[in-house]
Amino acid sequence: MRLARALLGLFGWRVVDNLPPTRKFITIAAWHTSNWDFPLSIMAMWGLGLPLKFIGKQELVNGKLGWMFKNLGVIGVDRSQQGGKFVDKIAALFDSHDELMIAVPPEGTRGKAEYWRTGFYYMALAAEVPIAFALTDSVKKEIGIDGYFYPSGNREEDLQIVKDFYKDKRGLKPEKQTEIAFRPVRDRE
Repeated sequence: MRLARALLGLFGWRVVDNLPPTRKFITIAAWHTSNWDFPLSIMAMWGLGLPLKFIGKQELVNGKLGWMFKNLGVIGVDRSQQGGKFVDKIAALFDSHDELMIAVPPEGTRGKAEYWRTGFYYMALAAEVPIAFALTDSVKKEIGIDGYFYPSGNREEDLQIVKDFYKDKRGLKPEKQTEIAFRPVRDRE
């Protein structure tokens, strides 16, 4: 723990430690704008002493370095699959563990996207766990977890809480940040 904090400190980063009171939560992994986000986040989580797991594209765990990503806690998701099956899988994981912390990058890519993916939100609702605010803020050189909230099920109100938290945070490449917005809900006919 101390070594990870010391290494981050050498590069000017301060580890933020404002965690939920429970050992089960989903954390928003923002901002995801650079290849450096993941190694910095790994160091920060080691610095916090958290056995955090990460949602990542399936190709990471199936590729040549899949063994490494699995050992680092990456849970692969097939991004071509839509719907609640993966959300249900994650909710079941929470039911079967006494301690589980999962980071989800809502941007879904290092490039700019049209919307934030909502998986983190629906996973937390289904598992009835809080959503923690993870951050990599290049302006203040802060990394870690800085607060949380319990989602109410009101998407717009909960989205505003997320927007209010991240409004002054900047990723390593701010020009690649996706505006915080959820895809509009489509009416089912």
